[in-house]
Amino acid sequence: MTNNVNEFDSIDVVNSDRNHVWHHLTQHKAFEKSDPMVIVNGKGLRVWDAKGNEYLDAVSGAVWTVNVGYGRTEIADAVRDQLVKMNYFAQTAGNVPAAQFAQKLIEKMPGMSRVYYSNSGSEANEKAFKIVRQIAHKKYGGKKTKILYRDRDYHGTTIGTLSATGQFERKNQYGPFVPDFVEVPHCCEYRAQDEADKENYGIWAADQIEKVILAEGPETVGAICLEPITAGGGVIEAPAGYWPRVQEICKKYDVLIHIDEVVCGLGRTGQWFGYQHYNIQPDIVTMAKGVASGYAAISCTVTTEAVFDAFKEDEDPRMGYFRDISTFGGCTAGPAAALVNMQIIEDENLLDNVNTQGAYLISQLNRLKEKHDIIGDVRGKGLFAGFEMVKDRTTKEPVDESVVMAVAGHCMANGVIIGRTNRSFKEFNNTICLAPALIITKEEIDIVVNAIDEALLAVTSSL
Repeated sequence: MTNNVNEFDSIDVVNSDRNHVWHHLTQHKAFEKSDPMVIVNGKGLRVWDAKGNEYLDAVSGAVWTVNVGYGRTEIADAVRDQLVKMNYFAQTAGNVPAAQFAQKLIEKMPGMSRVYYSNSGSEANEKAFKIVRQIAHKKYGGKKTKILYRDRDYHGTTIGTLSATGQFERKNQYGPFVPDFVEVPHCCEYRAQDEADKENYGIWAADQIEKVILAEGPETVGAICLEPITAGGGVIEAPAGYWPRVQEICKKYDVLIHIDEVVCGLGRTGQWFGYQHYNIQPDIVTMAKGVASGYAAISCTVTTEAVFDAFKEDEDPRMGYFRDISTFGGCTAGPAAALVNMQIIEDENLLDNVNTQGAYLISQLNRLKEKHDIIGDVRGKGLFAGFEMVKDRTTKEPVDESVVMAVAGHCMANGVIIGRTNRSFKEFNNTICLAPALIITKEEIDIVVNAIDEALLAVTSSL
């Protein structure tokens, strides 16, 4: 494929971007001496920039979103047809694709019942927090407003969701934060706390949640918000025993379980949702990125019928319902795209591909670990994988973030886009992250792993 922007237009669009677009997560001082990247085409796992450079994208749109790959005309066609027929009406009324997708989604989520639409992961989590807070006032006399979150987890970019984020550098300079968000310890076994029970770390890490609940007062804690696998915080899967104990604790103290599936949802880990690996039943599940694979903006806050029923009442019909709206939650493009996206995952057996290719990806990363002492730990599930880079395997001292940046930069210069922890922690910005589209092949995994191998050789030789 060649890009569809001619040389004159390419120069023009790059200059327009430099002069007028404010990029996400970007220090624009660099663009005084270099050009911003402008992506103009995509097909499968490959994208092309305005200068004609081709890249294999191993992180699904840089932020783990394009689950079924680029160039899916069937999704684009469905969105176009729906928008012509009926593009928008506020979700105070229903629409056809929203009703159809909600039913199809709930079929994949036993125990869940209701879908609330909005348009980003941050917004989906904000809705969940509001649900918890309103239940606290309706059911508990204004108590149980506290929401627990986990060290190293990330839940969004708004002030509310940053208040529930366990990443210092993500939060730095944006305080003060919303009250009654309380941190619990992380569950990264590789970075187990000094005082932890190393033989039963999963149970120990979960028990720390109970200690926080007791310290805060069970009568004040309404919910806990957790990623099924910590994503941007380092691709961390909880050890055995963790999730059953978390559910036991939450039932004991009447604490709602809110699972943030913004990254893991819609097949990323080899199940439809990450939590489904661990035999737990959430009360609230949020999702966004992979729901429509980036073909339209959509997020969902999904609840049990019990949570939904808390807002159905005769005693306070004026104020007792969920008084919330998301303007573009009423756009029909999102659910129209999501319906076809889910159909593609089913028709192409992509969950099977995730499990097969994911196992191969992890095996190849472990092969790199045997070759490169700078890799301290390989982690992941399905097509969601990563590895920590360390100065010394014995001490586990993390490499400086600049080293990880150099590895990612070397891969980019050689046509492969990989991810990394990005200005999240004071010292643990040392993880390479991979989340390729669910359609990836063994041959494409080899391209990615070989690029990382070459990058590690180049970067470590200069240290």
